Amino acid sequence: MRRVLPLLVFLLVAACSKTSGETTAAAQEPATATAPAQPEAVKPVPAQLPDVLARVNGESVTRQELQEFVDNLESRAGTAVPAEQRDQVYRRVLDQLVGYKLLQQEAKARKVVVPDAEVEARIAEIKKQFPSEDVFMQMLVERKMTVEKMRDEARDDMVISKLIETEIAAKTAVKPEQVQEFYDKNPDQFKQQERVRASHILVSVPQGADAAAKTQAKTKAEQVLKDVKAGKDFAALAKEHSQDPGSAVQGGDLGFFQQGQMVGPFNDVAFALAPGAVSDLVETQFGFHIIKVAEKQAGRTIPLDEVRPQVEQFLENRNREEQTEAFVTSLRTKGKVEILI
Repeated sequence: MRRVLPLLVFLLVAACSKTSGETTAAAQEPATATAPAQPEAVKPVPAQLPDVLARVNGESVTRQELQEFVDNLESRAGTAVPAEQRDQVYRRVLDQLVGYKLLQQEAKARKVVVPDAEVEARIAEIKKQFPSEDVFMQMLVERKMTVEKMRDEARDDMVISKLIETEIAAKTAVKPEQVQEFYDKNPDQFKQQERVRASHILVSVPQGADAAAKTQAKTKAEQVLKDVKAGKDFAALAKEHSQDPGSAVQGGDLGFFQQGQMVGPFNDVAFALAPGAVSDLVETQFGFHIIKVAEKQAGRTIPLDEVRPQVEQFLENRNREEQTEAFVTSLRTKGKVEILI
């Protein structure tokens, strides 16, 4: 398994990537009215990398470490780093690896330790992500990894997380007045458009289906609609007949959605219906729908009391990022970092 460096540790990358998307559903940083700053020029990265790319207090950052990190990023993204972004991505990764080395060294100097039991619990969590022990072991073989190496890397990551938490925990608390200030200064972030909560029953029509198949689906949908209008339980009918796997198990419930979130005909009918009303058949590219509206909410500004936990979490995460960045910067300032490419 390639190292997956913990997100907590690499909040420090904000220094070289201030476009991070740490937002909540209820709060996010306001957009400024000024034109975006032009990105700074990035020093080209050699096509052929040397074995050692940097030294951190005499400890090497190697080409292999950088390549493993890049491979991990590409695996997550499902695509290779675009050629035109190579310099920027490689420089950012190298900066992260330097930060990681600084944190490792500081944790060692402070004699930060993590109990074996906690490490084993972390390994057990990883194993739970696989359907069986055999599949887990096969993954290790494919990635040229051993359980012992995985355990060592997990320990490293946990030690660093513990170091950072010890260093910054007291500096990340959010005061009530900070929550109020953020809410007051970002009113647009708390505006909610008109919303509808609806359920539906879908009788699907496969793409490219012929006229006979479409007629058959419509006939089935019409029969279900008769049952609905005869007073049979909508949720039970949805569980029995709906071919939307995402909502059928919930009795067809789609939760709340805003204007434009659903396909055109579905959206228009849902917002036109009164609460408690059931539609006739609504045809979309997915098939035939029967829609029942449960509740409608007019557009509004969400009260602070409803979003206070999300705002607090957002501000705490932002504080954590800033304090982690400041901590790593302080380590870099007092240490000796040599970038060799």
